[in-house]
Amino acid sequence: MYHSRWRGSNREAGYKYGDNMHKNGKDLDIDKLVDEEKLKYSEQVYEIYYKHYPEIIEEIKGFAEGLRMDFVKVFAFLTTMYVFTYENYCSIIGTSNKNGIFLARNSDFDKSIQKLTDSAYYKLDKGYSFIGNTTAMIQMEDGMNEKGLACGLTFVYPTEKGLGFNAGFLIRYILEKCATIRESREFLENVEIGSSQNIIVADRNGDVLLAELNSKRKYFEQISKGALYRTNHFVSKKMRLFKCDLNDDIRSHDRYNTLEKENYTNYRLEDIRELLSGKRGFLCQYEKKQSFDTIWSSIYDIANNKIYRSEGNPSRRKFIEDKRWK
Repeated sequence: MYHSRWRGSNREAGYKYGDNMHKNGKDLDIDKLVDEEKLKYSEQVYEIYYKHYPEIIEEIKGFAEGLRMDFVKVFAFLTTMYVFTYENYCSIIGTSNKNGIFLARNSDFDKSIQKLTDSAYYKLDKGYSFIGNTTAMIQMEDGMNEKGLACGLTFVYPTEKGLGFNAGFLIRYILEKCATIRESREFLENVEIGSSQNIIVADRNGDVLLAELNSKRKYFEQISKGALYRTNHFVSKKMRLFKCDLNDDIRSHDRYNTLEKENYTNYRLEDIRELLSGKRGFLCQYEKKQSFDTIWSSIYDIANNKIYRSEGNPSRRKFIEDKRWK
């Protein structure tokens, strides 16, 4: 797992990252990744991103300049992720009780990409600093910011797609721009959504927010004590009509059942570790012959302002505290 650092303005940070990729021979084979359909889609969503998040446009421009690539194609590559691709799986839980406030997530993905994953430390001139983990540069999939707000996503196979933010940019925005559950919910309620996903957010006040989102509908649930959790399907009655007919070969329902049967009243950090590591039921114990696995696992101990990460399957790799946060 790469540990990148992003400083300066959004554009400067994007340029530095793209320039480093270019110098290390890691240029994107953009013409194979972007087709006419994706280019047309990205052209239609450009104004949506610019309206809500002009800073990210600047960062992508800098990234494209660093890569020595056309901005239009790089923007299309990034904004169509999660909308046109279906490889993200994952399990996530947010819990708040007398023993602590935690957001925890297993990131399940194709094993071939494990060495390309990134744990990014952002400390830009504007916005909140944060540490976030991702399989897709610039976008984020889980993280926590300096205000003690943590969030993460689980992908849901789409039966609908529309014009709007994809899952990775929803998480990125929340980490950079939001300090509380209230601000996060206000953003998610008002922004246009392109992809299908579950998002859980937890803040320093002990509040936990769940959002099931796609381009057609939005469902929200919020608690101050207890636990909210999701895997890779919608659960609420409001969103069940968007159920995908594909075979559940990623064991989304098995993982959800593991999360559902737990009593979180007295959960502590060690309980979270055991849960993510598969010691409380099936969550990460995939067969070796399968092409995907849990490629990292994150625990955000919000009350104590600490981040722990297992860079690999947590049933085999230890959780290590992220010292960059100091």
